Amino acid sequence: MKKFLYTIISTALLFPFYSAANETFSVEIEALTLVMEKYSKESEPTNNVRNEKPSYMALKHDECNATVKITSQAGLQVTTMQSFDVNVCKKEVYKLIKNKI
Repeated sequence: MKKFLYTIISTALLFPFYSAANETFSVEIEALTLVMEKYSKESEPTNNVRNEKPSYMALKHDECNATVKITSQAGLQVTTMQSFDVNVCKKEVYKLIKNKI
């Protein structure tokens, strides 16, 4: 009986934290979803040849804008393959082009 009570109490305490986390990261989640949809369409032929599994990272700027970086790891070296500026409110994705000097 005690185990049952502990289970119910611990679940009740953790539930509000879960719902708050989803609201806190909603801009990043939406930005990642938009970029993944676009990037998966562009990179399908090249991914099959190289067998890469990209990692995605989102950084929130404000309530509408975020930056998403797509990285690849080879051993201990992590390289940024592409970067995107995402406007979640307008559902627009802009590819950032790095200038190599």
